[in-house]
Amino acid sequence: MQSAILQLSYLIGSVTFIMGLKMLSHPDTARKGNLIAAAGMIIAIFATIFLYEHAGERLHNYGWIFAALAIGTIVGTMAAKKVQMTAMPEMVSLFNGMGGACAMLISLVEYNKPEVKETGTMLVIALGMMIGTVSFAGSVIAWGKLNGRIKDRTIPGGQMINFLIFAGLIALVILVVGAFFPASPGLFYGILALAALYGVLFVMPIGGADMPVVISLLNSFTGVAAAFGGFLYNNPVMLTGGILVGSAGTILTILMCKAMNRSLKNVLIGSFGGQKAGVAGEAKEQGNFKEISLNDTAVLMAYAQKVMIIPGYGLAVAQAQHACHELEKVLEEKGVEVSYGIHPVAGRMPGHMNVLLAEADVPYEKLLEMEDANDQMGTTNVVLILGANDVVNPAAKEDPSSPIFGMPILEVEKAEHVIVNKRSMKPGYAGIENELFFRPKTSMLFGDAKKVLQSLVSELKQL
Repeated sequence: MQSAILQLSYLIGSVTFIMGLKMLSHPDTARKGNLIAAAGMIIAIFATIFLYEHAGERLHNYGWIFAALAIGTIVGTMAAKKVQMTAMPEMVSLFNGMGGACAMLISLVEYNKPEVKETGTMLVIALGMMIGTVSFAGSVIAWGKLNGRIKDRTIPGGQMINFLIFAGLIALVILVVGAFFPASPGLFYGILALAALYGVLFVMPIGGADMPVVISLLNSFTGVAAAFGGFLYNNPVMLTGGILVGSAGTILTILMCKAMNRSLKNVLIGSFGGQKAGVAGEAKEQGNFKEISLNDTAVLMAYAQKVMIIPGYGLAVAQAQHACHELEKVLEEKGVEVSYGIHPVAGRMPGHMNVLLAEADVPYEKLLEMEDANDQMGTTNVVLILGANDVVNPAAKEDPSSPIFGMPILEVEKAEHVIVNKRSMKPGYAGIENELFFRPKTSMLFGDAKKVLQSLVSELKQL
């Protein structure tokens, strides 16, 4: 009876994960889906604590178990409540790294158990160790790069070094599994060391503009490693959750690579976005840019028929999403059609801009994907760019020597007027000059995004 209740709890947990993931696909149901999946996880956790048996023995040390649960709950809740939207990508990276660390520790514990292990079990342990450690080390480096503590570092011959390390990892896994001879513990711990080194080296040279893809890829690694834990413990919930995270992360990674016109192979060998040498445009004479006043901007937007807002990381830094929504409402009161053009890799993580605007209650229907936004750009009177840079840089289409060449962009120059709000003329996260700022259609509106938007709202209300 106890075993049947446990399996039923696991089934409920697995079903809620699938339901939750499905509901996360739309903002109207995302919050509810998150709560449903969380409820399923709680059921699975407590069923495991009180009902799981192995070799006739149930879990004990409840004091340690519940102390760990309490500490994790308190730390996680406080971190989630206090984190700013600008720091959300680094928190996601750090939490994802903790998942990889858990998979790594599971493999360490299972390897050191005295019972004889079958070849299949050893393979799962070794692969869980390798993938979990890569995810943990890579996520920590990504966290450091996102918050500015770690700078990009390109090692001469880095691609070849990463390839050799990866080949060494595969060789060690084969030896540890026992395909040729029983392996010593030193070889198993060699997997730990090499995987950690690989995780560091493959993330270290990756450029900032490519970081959303890396976060997505590392997330998929953690999911796969968790699925191996599900195999080890014959736990359907771990297996289902790991497969969902791994497959969703992989699909998202492929979609984002396509959106940036990059190769997934280059991500894996550590060259993704790391080539910034000889940035095109650094030696070019760009000419002069022209500024526009708040009053002129307000007049231009008030008498437009169609305005498109392009959000970027600068909007998140200024925490200006609510002011942006207020601008949208004021313009619509004046009969202006307002929409948002969302580039798939705008910000620092997948869906960053969508989450930011959803927080301000911007209707989901107003958020246009890149292809739809580009289709409407030719009929748009005014494009207002708020802190976006690389995703609107024409060098991606026009300059073969640019490190972002080939990346699809929001084609804002098709619009009648382009207004760019930035704090300064400094390059974006990819570290390259944006020729858009010097084009005839473009006007610069300098200042903090939140203050500028609030002033624009005031100006519009007076017209």
